[in-house]
Amino acid sequence: MKIMLLTIGTRGDVQPYVALGQELRARGHDVVITTSKNSTDMIKAAGLRANPLNADTEQLMKGPEAKAAVSSVTGRIKAVRWTENVMRKQFEDMWRIGLAEKPDLILHSAKGLLAPYLARKLGGKAVPVFLQPGFTPTKDNPSFMVTTRDLGEWGNLISHETMLGALWIGNRFVQWNWERETGIDLGPSLNVLGGWGAGGLRIHAYSPHISPLPKDYPKTERITGYLFRHPEKWEPPADLAAFLKAGPPPVYVGFGSMPGIDPVRQTQTVLEALKRNGQRGVIATGWGGLSEVEAGKDIHVLKAAPHSWLYPRMAAVVHHGGSGTTHEGLRWGRPTVICPFVMDQPYWGKAISELGVGAAPIRQENLTVKNLSDAINFALGPGVIMRAGKLGDVLQKEDGAAAIADIIDTL
Repeated sequence: MKIMLLTIGTRGDVQPYVALGQELRARGHDVVITTSKNSTDMIKAAGLRANPLNADTEQLMKGPEAKAAVSSVTGRIKAVRWTENVMRKQFEDMWRIGLAEKPDLILHSAKGLLAPYLARKLGGKAVPVFLQPGFTPTKDNPSFMVTTRDLGEWGNLISHETMLGALWIGNRFVQWNWERETGIDLGPSLNVLGGWGAGGLRIHAYSPHISPLPKDYPKTERITGYLFRHPEKWEPPADLAAFLKAGPPPVYVGFGSMPGIDPVRQTQTVLEALKRNGQRGVIATGWGGLSEVEAGKDIHVLKAAPHSWLYPRMAAVVHHGGSGTTHEGLRWGRPTVICPFVMDQPYWGKAISELGVGAAPIRQENLTVKNLSDAINFALGPGVIMRAGKLGDVLQKEDGAAAIADIIDTL
């Protein structure tokens, strides 16, 4: 079967689909990944074929619009027009590539919004593969796009219906404008998160041990476990290897691909918190969440490193709380501190706290030397370390990619 994997976003949005693509290819399927062009090297290195969008997510995330959207409500409002323009360009690329590839099946993220329309046009199937909970209404918990506070059964359900309705309206508005500009007729409106041609099948690719499948989900909702890649064969730079050998396991701190609210201030906060605790640290600057600082006896600075290599060598991990980073840290049994920005990140922070495998989340705008120092101390407590280790043992037995491939083989 010819399968297109369609996702848009940062490394955390793409790497899980690379793991899925490798499993599907190993089973004999013809696989192509369509995503932002800055991920092309990662896809090719995994032995997969890329047919990329023109968008470069790294450059977009480093731009002023993305930084403003993270920093304030006003910034998010101002970013609406910019987001619409970005989406229209992505629609154009998705449609062009989809018609050229003619896949039998499209497995798509929550951002692959044209997938059902392409599947209908091509006579194929589209199945959403979600990396976060919250795209199916439930009474069990609220929409992560609204709050992490339980609103009661009906309040939770209303929060989901409201946000999904707003998403549909916003997406449909962009689609109408795009159709009018291009002369393309997508046909009758579809639920962009509902898939097409597969009997309502929707896949949830996260761990049920961190976020259980709600009891009121229909049988067409399938939870599989996270899409972990096998640990990468990676040779660390000499200075990193020397730093790790020079003392006890350090604390990892990195905010990945999120643009920083105030990278210089946040970095100083992190350094002071580590110093107050007497902890060594590995600082990952990522795409700008933290700033470059001078390395020292107890601090090592890097832009990025494979988490599957780095995390097993850490004492604890402090990060922004993306789904992939959260699962990866817990996969290796590492106590966790989440400092969320937006979207599903507060949700994972709350889940970690409730499971007792890390500290309560600290939102980026509320980060101080004291609360971060206290959170790291809490995460390194014996009970938290024990619970995180037990959860890691469970997660290492999950194989979300194989579970999804089994489902696909039945279609």
